Amino acid sequence: MHRFFAPTLDPGDEVVDLPRDEAEHLTRVLRLSAGDEVAVFDGRGHEFLARVASASRRDVRVQLLSRVDPAAESQVRITLVQAVLKGDKMDDVIRDAVMLGVTTIQPVVTRRTEVTVAALMRGARLDRWRRVALASTKQSKRAVVPEICTPLTFENAWLEPSPALAIMLVEPQEPPAAGEPIAEASPVRPINVLRHEPTPQDASVWIGPEGGWDAHEQRQAQAAGARLLSLGARTLRADAVPVVAVSILSFLWDA
Repeated sequence: MHRFFAPTLDPGDEVVDLPRDEAEHLTRVLRLSAGDEVAVFDGRGHEFLARVASASRRDVRVQLLSRVDPAAESQVRITLVQAVLKGDKMDDVIRDAVMLGVTTIQPVVTRRTEVTVAALMRGARLDRWRRVALASTKQSKRAVVPEICTPLTFENAWLEPSPALAIMLVEPQEPPAAGEPIAEASPVRPINVLRHEPTPQDASVWIGPEGGWDAHEQRQAQAAGARLLSLGARTLRADAVPVVAVSILSFLWDA
């Protein structure tokens, strides 16, 4: 069944108006009309079976019929703090992270990121990422649209409220600087060490750009209380790391 985003949906209403872009998709792309049944969700966890009450090119009203139980959300609220990747790779990262159940995605600009926050905002990348997130929410049958935050610099991202657990993924075979090991109190350990620890209520997962984190960023993360963990001895593509990391954490936490 086709699903549509209705941000103004109120469970107490009988009829809901779809946003213009959703209405055009219903009428022009899918060619649905009055009488067809669809599903509508508000992005905050509510979903309903509905029937198209009226449909013109840009104006569609649907009648709510019955509540639908959407796909369950993860028990652990995961924020993916992702260094902005080259080209369109961020689109794929956001699509897959939303599909895997993350709650929030925070794009960050690091020392090895080849773009600035100002350039990202000028290029309307944030609007594009939010559209990608919505499309993935629909496809994965979630009823909650994850928040795609305004890009921040690496330093400013650490000023945001801290979750119960912060994880920075690094490569264990690569020291942060020539001849300078990571602080001995916080050695790099495999991510599966979390299996034997209590499940947190929320967590942030910090994943670097194509060139990885530099020594200063690793030290700043440690100073802020982050755990430095690895996914193993193999070097993965930057856009593959989020999928692997979130999948492992979801398995470990039964989320």
